[in-house]
Amino acid sequence: MASPFVDGRERENPFRAGLFEDEVAFVTGGATGIGLATARELLQLGARVAICGRTEARVVAAAAALETEFPGRVLGRATDIREPQQVEALVGEILTRFGRLDVLVNNAGGQFPAPAAAISSRGFEAVVRNNLLGTFNVTREVAVRAMLPARRGAIVNVIANIARGFPGMVHTGAARAGVENMTMSLAIEWANMGLRVNAVAPGIIESEGIKQYPPQLVEGSRKRTPLKRLGSVEEVAHSIVYLASRAAAFITGTTLRIDGGAAIWGDSWDIPEPGEVGGGPAGFGA
Repeated sequence: MASPFVDGRERENPFRAGLFEDEVAFVTGGATGIGLATARELLQLGARVAICGRTEARVVAAAAALETEFPGRVLGRATDIREPQQVEALVGEILTRFGRLDVLVNNAGGQFPAPAAAISSRGFEAVVRNNLLGTFNVTREVAVRAMLPARRGAIVNVIANIARGFPGMVHTGAARAGVENMTMSLAIEWANMGLRVNAVAPGIIESEGIKQYPPQLVEGSRKRTPLKRLGSVEEVAHSIVYLASRAAAFITGTTLRIDGGAAIWGDSWDIPEPGEVGGGPAGFGA
């Protein structure tokens, strides 16, 4: 359901041209959804951008489309971030091609909805390796090879809305909670070396990934969002780009929720749909 309070302008790039001129960004999981929207926005703002993903056909198609819009400023490679040697090779290629690396967006990840009792040990491990270990592999390689020697850099980790329990997603909830703590730990450890590390926690976002969930689950999540709509990939990209920019130069170790207020609404106050009247304490009527 569309909200009467949005008109499409929330999808537009709100930043000044040239904000990332002469800078290089690396976006993992950059071939689709939030990652692709973020890569495109960084390119619009002057950055040169490398993207990666596990599916070669998707990465090739996304890189080709971006290269058409921004010739000579895009690098795309199929990479499994769970494999340190593949990460090392790609970071080396980025530095050879572009000469520096200023921004890292850790967006790659993956999971499947399932009750905890149905998740095998191997399935749990696979999600943790992808979402937690893979994020560490990329972060460490980029920091050691590029950012720490240059004494500058901005890292933004894309986690999930884990402010409350995450039933049906215990594997990714545990992994993303690990990334959130990694965000805070590295923000302190690397602060005096010029690096900033932050995270964003998207709520229910209208993207390709949402197609794996039952429509009734998505609609239920929309109803439980105070703003009564889904977020867009562009809105998440705006927040990522802000945290990566000099506008956020005094922000590190924080997690920014992009969820329409879902994490803070305890369902104790009825919020009517747009156009309806009422609202108040749950169970007391309107």
